[in-house]
Amino acid sequence: MLARHKSVWLVSRPGAPARASVVGVLDRTTYAQLRDRLLEFAADSADGVLIDIERLELRDRKLTRVFALVALRVGDWPALPFALVTGRPEQRAVLAAAAVDRCVPVFPDTGTAEAALTRPARRRVGRLLDRSSRTSARARGFVRGVCAEWMVPELAEDAELVATELVENTLRHTDSAPRLRLELRRGTLAVEVSDESARPAVLREDLDPAAAGLGLRMITKVAKTWGSSRSRAGGKTVWALLARS
Repeated sequence: MLARHKSVWLVSRPGAPARASVVGVLDRTTYAQLRDRLLEFAADSADGVLIDIERLELRDRKLTRVFALVALRVGDWPALPFALVTGRPEQRAVLAAAAVDRCVPVFPDTGTAEAALTRPARRRVGRLLDRSSRTSARARGFVRGVCAEWMVPELAEDAELVATELVENTLRHTDSAPRLRLELRRGTLAVEVSDESARPAVLREDLDPAAAGLGLRMITKVAKTWGSSRSRAGGKTVWALLARS
């Protein structure tokens, strides 16, 4: 698949971990586009992300920090290792001068990168929910059962709250059937709801306990962090991370 964005392209490659090559020019006009495409690519990946930059022209050393920014965001969610691949010494020198290689591993070739990439152990399960008056209740039951199975009952109450709000948000603001997914890695539980709408997430601010949905402020009180990530298919995933105490 070849996705064109003015003078920068992201070309996906088959295989796992997820691989892509960046072709074109990194400058002030393409910085935001490259950042967003990399985040979208990572959102659809499962085990890790390798980005080959050999065919990318680096016109401004400071702008290469886009890779550090993406690595930090991807490290939160979907909590994947992110690495760069280039066999060009001059590119490696630019990345080192900008201190990018301090937070993003840079490898000379794909084989070396694959061998070195550490894939975190994780448990993952999901369910597609139908749109009905019982959708939120089914989401809570699903979350409660998974937390019991994974032996993290202390996270169940907060996870049910987050799942309810995110599912209600999907039902209220999109025409999609919400897809609920839970992931557990390194003591952190991710609660994720995906839909087919490209509209940014709108989390309700209503704090009335009788109202459907408890609002963004309630999620921020219980979650370590949360966010909304677009997918390459055009939809999005809204997620929140809960940490074991």
